[in-house]
Amino acid sequence: MAMMRRRVFLRLTAGTTGAALIGRVSAGSARGKAQVVIVGGGFAGSCCALEVRRLNPALDVTLVDPDERYVTCPMSNSALVGLRDLQSLGVSRRGLARAGVRYLRERATVIDPKRRRVRLAGGAELAYDRLVVAPGIRFLWGQPQGYDAAASLLMPHAWQAGAQTEILAAQLAAMDDGGVVAISVPVGPMRCPPGPFERASLIAAYLKQNKPRSKVLIFDGNNHFPKQDAFNDAWQTLYPGMIEWIPVVQDGAVIRVDPAAKILYTANAQHRVAVATIIPPQAPGLLAPQAGLASDHGWCPVKPDSFESQLIAGVHVIGDACIADPMPKAASAANAQARHCARAIVAALGGRETPAAQLSSVCYSMLARGLALSIHAEYREADGVIEQVTAAAGVPPVSREQEAVNADNWYQRIVRDSFGAASAALRN
Repeated sequence: MAMMRRRVFLRLTAGTTGAALIGRVSAGSARGKAQVVIVGGGFAGSCCALEVRRLNPALDVTLVDPDERYVTCPMSNSALVGLRDLQSLGVSRRGLARAGVRYLRERATVIDPKRRRVRLAGGAELAYDRLVVAPGIRFLWGQPQGYDAAASLLMPHAWQAGAQTEILAAQLAAMDDGGVVAISVPVGPMRCPPGPFERASLIAAYLKQNKPRSKVLIFDGNNHFPKQDAFNDAWQTLYPGMIEWIPVVQDGAVIRVDPAAKILYTANAQHRVAVATIIPPQAPGLLAPQAGLASDHGWCPVKPDSFESQLIAGVHVIGDACIADPMPKAASAANAQARHCARAIVAALGGRETPAAQLSSVCYSMLARGLALSIHAEYREADGVIEQVTAAAGVPPVSREQEAVNADNWYQRIVRDSFGAASAALRN
C-alpha cells in the first residue's frame, strides 16, 4: 500500500510541477504565485483554463479531467447518419500543454472550501486560490420508469457523444424500411434544447434516402421547442409526412419504457417502435451536488458578474451545470461563460474590478446535408441577473445553405477556442 501511494504521488507530481499538493502551504502565500484549478475539461473548463493563461501567463493553471480525449456533442447528430465520422469529433489535451496549462488525467472527488483544496481519486490534493467547476451533466436514471444505464444499450440516448452515438447509428442502419424511430424529449432544463429536433431532421434525411417508408415520432414532455416554426417549415418542405411531433398536451410524455420489447408508454397509449432514443432528464455532474454547489432545484446558482458560486466563496461554476438563464445549456454559452469567468478570476487575483459581462450564444441545427438553421442571442448582466439583449436581432437572414457553411465554420472556431487545437476532422 505504501508503495502504491508513492507511485500515485510520483505520477501526479511529475505532471504538476508548481501545483500545490497535500502537505504544502498555499502556493499564493508560499510562492507569490496564485493557483487556479479547473475541474472538468469540456467546452467550459478547457476554454476557461486557456483563457486564464492567455490573460495572465504568470498564473499556475491546472485542469483535472479523467478523459484524455474529448468527443464533442456538437455535430454528433451528423455522425449518427454518416455526414461526419465520429472519430473526427475527438479532440486531445495537447492544446492545453502548448498554452502552459497542466493537465491531470484524474477525477476530482472532494472539494474542501475551508482549506481550499481539491482531493483527487488517486489520493492527492491540489491547493487552489480560485477553483472552477465545470462538471457538465449527469442523467437522472429511472425517468422514464424502466430507463437506466442498462436500458440505454437498447434504447440509446446518444446525449453524450461516443459509444452511445455508435449504438444508435448501428440501430438505424439495421432497421427495416417502414420502421418507426421514436425520440423522447424530457421536461426541464437540458443540454442543447434544439438537439432533439436536429436529430429528428437528420434521421428523417437518412430515412428518406435509405428507408423511405419509415417515420420519426417525437414524444415531447413539453408544449413548445426552440425555433419551432422554422423546424416545422423545414420538415414540411423536406420531409412531408415523415416527422410527427407529439407535445405533452397530446399525450406526448413518455412515462415508462420496455427496452427489450421496444415499447414506449404514455399516459393513455403504448407505442411499439423499431428504434427508440430516450433522452433522460438531466442534472449537474455529481461533484457539484456533493460539494454543496447545487441548490434545492438541482442546478448551481452563480453570481452573473463572475460565475462565482452563490453558495461557496472562491468557487466558480460554468457550463451546463450552472443556472445562467436565459442562456441555453450549449457549447457556445459554455464558451462565453468560460471567457468571462476567466476575466473575473484574473481581475480578482490582480485586485481589480470585474469587467462587465457581455455574453452570447449561437446554436446551429443541421436539417440535412448542406442545410441548417440557427438561433443567435446576446446577454448582459444587470442588477444581479443575466438578461437577454437580442434574439437574432442584427443577424441578417441567410439561406439554409449558408447556415450550413456558417455551422461548419463555427464548429471549427469553437473547437480551436475551447481546446487550443483543431478536431481530428480539421487536422486531416
